[in-house]
Formats: sequence, C-alpha cells, structure tokens
Amino acid sequence: MSKFLKQLKHYSDKQFFLIAGPCVVESESLCIQIVEELLSITDKLKIPYIFKASFRKANRTKGDSFRGLGDDIALQILDKIRNNFHVPVLTDIHESHEVDLISEYVDILQIPAFLCRQTSLLEAAGKTGKPINIKKGQFVGPDQMSFAAQKIQQAGNSDVWLTERGSFFGYHDLVVDFRSVLEMKKSGFPVIYDATHSLQKPNTGHGVSGGIPEYISPMAKAAVALGVDGLFIETHPDPSKALSDGANMLPLNQVESLMRKLQEISQVL
Repeated sequence: MSKFLKQLKHYSDKQFFLIAGPCVVESESLCIQIVEELLSITDKLKIPYIFKASFRKANRTKGDSFRGLGDDIALQILDKIRNNFHVPVLTDIHESHEVDLISEYVDILQIPAFLCRQTSLLEAAGKTGKPINIKKGQFVGPDQMSFAAQKIQQAGNSDVWLTERGSFFGYHDLVVDFRSVLEMKKSGFPVIYDATHSLQKPNTGHGVSGGIPEYISPMAKAAVALGVDGLFIETHPDPSKALSDGANMLPLNQVESLMRKLQEISQVL
C-alpha cells in the first residue's frame, strides 16, 4: 500500500479513499466552495480525501473549448487550496518538461489516460518522488498497466496508483469491464475507479463530450463491492454550467448521499 495514502486523515485499510473536485480550475471561489463542502462531508463520514482539479485541459476535441485560466493562475489557486485547507491536491500533467514546475504546487501527479504509454512523461513524473496516479488508457488492457507502473518504479518511485476509467466501445461510448479492477489489483498497486469519466460519451459530433451521470451511483457501488481502494469523482455545484465535462459530473449536493451508501456497502464487506 502507498505510504502516502497511509498518512491521509481518516486512513484505514478497511475504508476507500476519495479523490474529488471539479474537472478544471474555473475560479478560486468555485474551488473553495467545492473543497469546503467535500471536506465537511468526508470529515463527517471519516473518509480519506484528496482534492482534484486540472490546472489545464490539454486534450480537447474543439480548439475553442475552455482549457484553463492560465497555468500560473490555476497553479497558484491549487497551492492555496492545499495550504489553506490542509488537504492533499492532485492535478494532471501532460508533458515531461512541465513536471518539475507543477510538482511544486501539488501533492499527487496524475497521468491522463491518453498519455499512459508516454515513457518520457512517466519517467519524469517518477523522478519527482510524488505519488503518481496513472489512468488506464481507453485503448489499454488492464494487464498492460503494470508496464506503465514499472516505468515509474524504474525512476526510483514505488508510490504508484492505477485508475480504471472504461474502454472504448465504438466511437462515442465507453464500457466498463469490472474484471479490469480485479486484474489491476493483482499488481499490488492501489486501484481507483473513476466513476465519472467512465460514463463519458466522448468525441460526439458537436465536439463536446456527453455522459450518463445517472449511472454514477450504481457503478460506484459496484466498484466498492469489488474492493477498489479509492474512488475518483468529478463534481460541480451546477454541472450544466461547468466549463469542462459537465455532462458526466455528479452534482455537489448529491455527494454526501452517495458516500453514505458506499460506506454501507464497504462496512458490510
């Protein structure tokens, strides 16, 4: 198990941890609103919690899609969140040359699914010594993810996490084969289920991803029943107004109810 995870507030090997926040840093006030609500929920329920938000969205279908406020502004906001609220912060990285800079502002680095085979990026991330969450590519089998993790290990870093987020099923849909969770758990690394991106409808004809958020709850329940170590959920006070990936987000006011249901399943197991 990850040394970093063991140091999280409320950590227990019998309790899943939560990675949650907005898709991207839209504003400082939005990040504060979300982190305050999620900290209140997770403290109440004693769930280990990590705040997430992309400082920049690099993989957009359309060129005029929102990509971020600007790197400096977004990274400063993430730094304020972790220092002012004493919560670990996770963000995506996209290119090897930016890794050292970004790692100064956050606690965990995430490799996006489309980049999980980029050797130079994985090696640069590993050298930071920070925990690295690798999202399983939509085109990658679960048994192949151990090779991605080995690239991090060969850089001298054993704190690697693996995230299941579905596989391509045609052009505009994803499907989750929960055998992937069990297969990746054989690696010995913590396994996370992304309950929002796995329900995307990517690359739609109008250039903006769709989604089926009504399935977030049942899919998250299935993942917890299978024994995932953590859950990844993107949330927003009003997903219809989110600047990125709103179609597959969980409304912020539904998070507590879902966490309570998931805890009941976890406690039974």
